[in-house]
Amino acid sequence: MFAPSILAFALAAMQAAAQRPTTESICDYYTTALLKDNNATNQETIVTLVVNTAVIGNFTPNKFNISVPGILAANQTYNGTAVNLAQYFDGTLASSNRGGSAGVSVNFLDDGGAEPLTKGKPANGASSNQYMLMTHLYEYFGILLGCTQYGNPGYPAYGGDLSMYSVHKYMALDPYDFGFFVQQVALSAASFGVAQADLEVVGGALGELFGHKCSPASHLLPSEADTLQAICVTVVEPKFANGHAKEYASFALGPQTVLVVILDLFADPRQSHSQARKEDPGETGGK
Repeated sequence: MFAPSILAFALAAMQAAAQRPTTESICDYYTTALLKDNNATNQETIVTLVVNTAVIGNFTPNKFNISVPGILAANQTYNGTAVNLAQYFDGTLASSNRGGSAGVSVNFLDDGGAEPLTKGKPANGASSNQYMLMTHLYEYFGILLGCTQYGNPGYPAYGGDLSMYSVHKYMALDPYDFGFFVQQVALSAASFGVAQADLEVVGGALGELFGHKCSPASHLLPSEADTLQAICVTVVEPKFANGHAKEYASFALGPQTVLVVILDLFADPRQSHSQARKEDPGETGGK
């Protein structure tokens, strides 16, 4: 894919970025800032680096001195609550949807684990669960970040299930799991110089699309049909309590618990993750 050292050099040479024009997507703007040429290959390179860092933590130096533990890191907390996302990736839990009436155990770290990610690759080969997962992440985040060359030669289009609820429905993620995931994406992007205002845009999109149980079906691309997207499925906010619960209930995830859980899902990532506030979730900042 690419040599991480090349991007490390580009990052070290990068001056403080000016404010991103509202007419330019996050992906296009930072691809140009870091790699000069805003083409499909470079856009996928930028997204790959951010995703890989979010998954396994820092593996290249960054001049901002931002520590990224990574989604797979052990012994982590979010707002004072222990989280362990690795168990969803390493086959410990029967949490993967393979089309049946219950989750199954799948090892998504079956092709090199962290080692190929440090080299800018999704996996050692191209036929593993790890390869499928990581390339789908690159492709999906290309949509989310507005990569204008997405789907062109050099940046393949997303080939997975369009419903993120369907993909994640047996994981039963709670707001702490989801919050930690979003936090790692934020920390990773910040470590490559993404401005706070742009981090808030990405965080807002992640929260709005995937963070509300029983939210209405939606889509990312105009060409897509509306599908159920919520992946944080253990609580439902009052504004979504009626109207869409039956749609989600058809996937049979168990009782619908109506609670108000408000988390600061996208606090300033430039603060150490260990300094995350530890108040009761009902007393923290807005979602």
